[in-house]
Amino acid sequence: MDAIDRKIVAQLQANGRLTMSDVAARVRLSVSSCHRRLRTLEREGVILGYRAQVDPSAVGLEFEALVFVTMQTAQRGPVAAFETAVADLPNVISAQRLFGDPDYLLRVVARDLTAFQEIYDGHLAALPGVEKLRSTLVMKSVVDDRGVPL
Repeated sequence: MDAIDRKIVAQLQANGRLTMSDVAARVRLSVSSCHRRLRTLEREGVILGYRAQVDPSAVGLEFEALVFVTMQTAQRGPVAAFETAVADLPNVISAQRLFGDPDYLLRVVARDLTAFQEIYDGHLAALPGVEKLRSTLVMKSVVDDRGVPL
């Protein structure tokens, strides 16, 4: 990735709805050259995709919790089963495997505390290989879905 590629990515991180003409003008390239570079960035996996960023509270998901998961074992089979199962839970909007204890950090959104309790008891506690869950409530997000520093 050269400096021009970084400028293209920075423009799209700031506003993914820019037209190719807008991106090209902002990075001082022809539209065809910018388009070629963009397709290469997508093909090489630098740009993973495009999506709308939705405010959870605007769609009725007012409650957010961070759930720390400790696994019974670090063996490949149970870990893979856990990761597959957690990826299928729509209220888990982020899941990261960690070094040390706990093993995972999940970001979970729900309508309210009662809905979160149902998710916690009915889905999270039933995930394969889970030894222990701990959760904390999110008071407010200070930095959320920031782009990668370029």
